[in-house]
Amino acid sequence: MKFGQVADPSQIDFTLPKDHPQTKFILNQNKKSLENISIGCAKWNKTDLKGFYPKGTKDELTYYATQFNSIELNATFYGMPTAEQVQTWKEKTPKDFKFFPKITNTVSHFRRLLNVNDVVTQFASAVLNFDEKLGMVFLQLHDNFKPKDYERLEKFVQDWPKEVPLAIELRNTEWFTDEEVFNTVCELFEMNNITNIIVDTAGRRDMLHMRLTTSDAFIRYVGANAESDYARLDDWLERIKVWKKEGLQNLYFFVHQNVEKASPLLSAYFIEKVNKEFGTNIHIPTMASEKPTLF
Repeated sequence: MKFGQVADPSQIDFTLPKDHPQTKFILNQNKKSLENISIGCAKWNKTDLKGFYPKGTKDELTYYATQFNSIELNATFYGMPTAEQVQTWKEKTPKDFKFFPKITNTVSHFRRLLNVNDVVTQFASAVLNFDEKLGMVFLQLHDNFKPKDYERLEKFVQDWPKEVPLAIELRNTEWFTDEEVFNTVCELFEMNNITNIIVDTAGRRDMLHMRLTTSDAFIRYVGANAESDYARLDDWLERIKVWKKEGLQNLYFFVHQNVEKASPLLSAYFIEKVNKEFGTNIHIPTMASEKPTLF
């Protein structure tokens, strides 16, 4: 994932900002404990995850699902999934595995949320075949989708089929730099139970808005293939500890890298820390290569 990549990560202040005041309020509304922690990569492609798969692996998803409990499913962004395809993916994974499919780019990038009811219906109907393995669908808006298009976003959110859990990633900086605009869109998300995605990437620190709009945290973490990647994950663990005390119900944490081959290594580091802190028993993925390196 090249989004937010910078030439020299050592020049970036990776400190996590303070939580938005509304985050604690939202979490305090939840009376349930932390129910689910999903940690995974963005894809299972052998070409990207070099050194992760044992030689002779014939089905990448089947093996991936022995190592991770979830996948941020970017494949559905590039092509509309069919019910049959979803069923095939579902059957290749264990019962506690979760899929987090990205809404097809026809909705977000080509039609830009205009006249999308037919495509949304087709997409939702397909991914509902994941059944209990559907974690959450997410919409990633184009970088140039701005607050001037708010009415499109509002209609999309209001029309979204409520039986399909949804998270939204806003990318244009104008959503975050205007406090009134940001408050308006977050209130829209809160009223419609839409999870506000947080992105942690070097070149776009504005997307670390730290404002949760539901009791779920959906975090897309982009490592810089630098030593600081580990310390950044440590900081995230500390923040998640706070959120857990305040009422976090579900954590969805997906690890990306500018060079994706290291994503399983970072994920393993983070999962081990999470298990130790929260007493969970999430499987710690291993690399098949004998000498895996992060950098």
